[in-house]
Amino acid sequence: MRGTQTINEKGHLVIGGVDTTQLVEKYGTPLYVYDVDLINQNIQRFKEAFEPYAVNWQIAYASKAFSTLAMIQLVKEHELSLDVVSGGELYTALKAGFPASRIHFHGNNKSVEEIQMAIRAGIGAFVVDNFYELAMLEEEAQKEEIVVNVLLRLTPGVEAHTHAYVTTGQEDSKFGFTLSNGDVEKAIQLALNAPHIHLLGVHSHIGSQIFDAEGFVLATTRILARFLDWKDTFGYTPKVLNVGGGFGIKYTEEDDPLPLESQLRPVLETILAFCQEHSLQTPEVWIEPGRSIVGEAGTTLYKLGSSKTIPGVRKYVSVDGGMTDNIRPSLYGAKYEAVIANRADEPNVETVSVAGKCCESGDMLIWDLPLPTPAAGDVLAVFCTGAYGYSMANNYNRIGRPAVIFVENEKDYLVVERETYEDLIKKDLLMPEMVKQRS
Repeated sequence: MRGTQTINEKGHLVIGGVDTTQLVEKYGTPLYVYDVDLINQNIQRFKEAFEPYAVNWQIAYASKAFSTLAMIQLVKEHELSLDVVSGGELYTALKAGFPASRIHFHGNNKSVEEIQMAIRAGIGAFVVDNFYELAMLEEEAQKEEIVVNVLLRLTPGVEAHTHAYVTTGQEDSKFGFTLSNGDVEKAIQLALNAPHIHLLGVHSHIGSQIFDAEGFVLATTRILARFLDWKDTFGYTPKVLNVGGGFGIKYTEEDDPLPLESQLRPVLETILAFCQEHSLQTPEVWIEPGRSIVGEAGTTLYKLGSSKTIPGVRKYVSVDGGMTDNIRPSLYGAKYEAVIANRADEPNVETVSVAGKCCESGDMLIWDLPLPTPAAGDVLAVFCTGAYGYSMANNYNRIGRPAVIFVENEKDYLVVERETYEDLIKKDLLMPEMVKQRS
């Protein structure tokens, strides 16, 4: 059980004081359920991790993990900053009333239109990924006659111990300026010489679902060592050091991430010690947690339908969702745990594999899951789906995306409506002339 999850006297899973079976009756399935209290707790833990240290800091929620108007409003209430990676995420943030001055824009291939949109909105900083973007940003800022704040994204040559598809700090990456080949120094020189760019500092992100601080410390140490070179060569010392995000969470019992404060402590101590030793002003430290704020706060509810037993092999049980609402198992081999929400107090008596309803053999949500004997109509609650479930949802097989609700203090709030069949075709266009010719 995570956050406010409990089991009531009926044996039903309860989240935020609300019976999950009642949520299913009210909203249907599949259904994303977010525990607002747990989101609040996670944000507070990050803030408290900085408190013992004499350092200025910013926490920017990485909205790619889960971006809706309601989520951005919640981030705004906590006075965090916000990391966006597309015009769509930026548009969502602005529509939610998020202060543009606290928005940081990421991405390895920002379009001219996205850059123009961000400049005109007055965002706080661009995290620049390559020379093409740096030149385009100077050109567009010149047109608007303003100076924009920039962080240069660096690839420090550190591989996080994570899935190959989500490691981004190693040198062979589509992201950032490579630290080892002189590209960073070229970018710094260009940025310092650009009249419409203010170089705030540098950024590094080494990967996702990281369980210890070793990679963060190594990347930070490599970057800090360059501060001395840049001071000597350019007379420039970064005012901001963004160490990125990627803090891991506990999806299953196999996962053993360090507490958030234990992941941050060695990084902050490394920065402070280095700056003190070399008489450098301590940079403002930024971080970008996403999954670690919302991941464990999300639970997806499904209804069980058909089943298939292959003697001596396995038993499949199917849910009314799958890779359309959670593509991570198919994409990354991600693992999850689950319970039967309407019989959460019953002992597990058999092992089943949970299949999605899409026409793909790879649409499997969970392999070899211990459960009470499942039956059609049971509600399956899959835990830790708060990050990259809704945000990566899709309409494969013309399946509508689920509704999203927030629960808190025994109340439930619909924050994203379920897509209807009409929603699926509302952008489609018929071709009358072609139809006429064929008839």
